Amino acid sequence: MSVYTPAEVVEETGFTHDTLRYYEKIGLLQPVARNGAGQRRFTEEQLDWLGTIRCLRDTGMPIAEMLRFAALVRDGDHTIPDRIALLQTHEVRVREQIATLRDRQRYIHGKITYYRRLI
Repeated sequence: MSVYTPAEVVEETGFTHDTLRYYEKIGLLQPVARNGAGQRRFTEEQLDWLGTIRCLRDTGMPIAEMLRFAALVRDGDHTIPDRIALLQTHEVRVREQIATLRDRQRYIHGKITYYRRLI
């Protein structure tokens, strides 16, 4: 089993040390084991989970919903329908955000086109 130092996890995930400690403190990340010297060591599973959290965070899922999702995952496979429902709701929000960004992009493109005509 591979283990990772906090520095390696920071490099891999882009989260800061403080964010990792915060996620562990609030229960979004399972407690991180320590080696004999008391240094934190992350597992491959925790690293994969942080990839999921990165995706959810980057797409705007509130921490309360991420905590709900984490609890569902910890509760076992019988919660899969609830996980699907939570992720589907989030996916709808992401789709709406993308549509809004596309509208904004078209507007900006229109402004660029307008200004280019002026020079």
